[in-house]
Amino acid sequence: MIDIGARDFVLGVVGAGAMGSGIAQVALTGGLAVRLSDASEAQLEKARATLFQRLDRLAEKGEAKPDQIAAAKARLMPVAAVSELAPCAIVIEAIVENLDVKRTLFRALEEVLAEHAIIASNTSSIPIAAIAQACRHRRRVAGMHFFNPVPLMRLVEIIASTDTDPAVAAVLAELGQRMGRTPVTVKDAPGFLVNLGGRAYYQEALHLLQESVATPEDIDLVMRECCGFRMGPFELLDLTGIDVNYPVSEIVHKGYWYDPRIKTTPQHESMYLAGRYGRKTGQGFHRYDAAGKKLAPAAAPAPQGTKPARVILPAAEEGLVALAVAAGVDTQVPDDGESPILVAPWGEDCTDTAVRLGLDVRRTVAIDLSFDTSKRITLMTAPGVDPASAAAAAALLAAAGRAVTRIKDSPGFIAQRITAMIANLGAEMAQMGLASPADIDKAMQLGLNYPLGPLGFAERLGVKRCYDIMSRLFESTGSDRYRPSLWLRRRAKLGLPAATPA
Repeated sequence: MIDIGARDFVLGVVGAGAMGSGIAQVALTGGLAVRLSDASEAQLEKARATLFQRLDRLAEKGEAKPDQIAAAKARLMPVAAVSELAPCAIVIEAIVENLDVKRTLFRALEEVLAEHAIIASNTSSIPIAAIAQACRHRRRVAGMHFFNPVPLMRLVEIIASTDTDPAVAAVLAELGQRMGRTPVTVKDAPGFLVNLGGRAYYQEALHLLQESVATPEDIDLVMRECCGFRMGPFELLDLTGIDVNYPVSEIVHKGYWYDPRIKTTPQHESMYLAGRYGRKTGQGFHRYDAAGKKLAPAAAPAPQGTKPARVILPAAEEGLVALAVAAGVDTQVPDDGESPILVAPWGEDCTDTAVRLGLDVRRTVAIDLSFDTSKRITLMTAPGVDPASAAAAAALLAAAGRAVTRIKDSPGFIAQRITAMIANLGAEMAQMGLASPADIDKAMQLGLNYPLGPLGFAERLGVKRCYDIMSRLFESTGSDRYRPSLWLRRRAKLGLPAATPA
């Protein structure tokens, strides 16, 4: 098998765009000789100049010594013709996402490469088996999916199709490590691992918006300030570009035979058709200036209610008691028929909670205590609520030093719904054997900068509670979108950790 540490080892990269030049850069800084190929000589020269500038900046920042950068530059050979890749032991394709174009390239590579050479595709969405159909030696074809920008993103997915020799996947994982990446081996499936797993964060937020539960700004604020995400789902949609994430959503949805768990919404399609792609067009779910900086929305109005003298706590929830104490509000009182009633449901909306507990819905206000409440707290009310009760509850939270996000009635609020959907989809990926539970969490954290992996979110919520949230969403909506994964169900029933192997 191929020895990546051999003195005569040469890596080929086809495609000198952003991805290809990024792959070449991390290979060069990993000590490898690289032949970078592109059909356009002008693009090759542009990529070479840009790549060298990035390498020089590493030296300027003290991240590499000048002699190391000089040596890295010397190991790069730009080549225009595919035939000049003949000495390469491994070639990574990073060209346009078009199956026919990729198949043509792979056939051409087979004509010039040695029979033992490996051909890998950086595709983010096309099945490796579909590309390999064009090849005589399919066992040497695999996927090696990097993430943009390559020098900053540490993850690389190694995708083995049904025909891929396991030794080939092992060599590519070793190559990824040599390039300073963290490899995760994944089955050949629509969206692979990260592009499938990422659907839950984006699309549950889109469904919340479709139901008019909250605005994009409010959803982003909750997911950043309460759940610890670096960017809210709508900020991420705008960053990647709706011209990118909408078609990928459709590809993955179709690839899984239209599983409702990963379907998007009509509004997502409408934004795509309208050309409102996000930062690149100045307008997506948010608005941006000419430099791509997000424009601040109008400030949310401060709560206008008066802090109540007392509140009713039917379950004496510890978190609600602490908030009332922080606001200087009495809780040790019988129901006087007038004071706001505070509840903290899991997976239920305010309507179901009030009915189940026999509460006065006009005075009942639901508070989300599922994640960090030190900065921001979400509240919701059922239809028919007395506006004064809702305003008083908001004033109590403000008096306790928290920003308030008020939403329409929704089972699971915002944070519970989105994180439980992330966990459920991660559990389903484990059930399918797409990757190991540990690699699923690792990939989602490294590939999408999640604060926790999907199974980590199940543990954070509590595996049984996570399963209960999904079950209640399924029951209250009647939608197959929320059916709990069997992986999650079994571990919840048995009281086992979410990552317990099958």
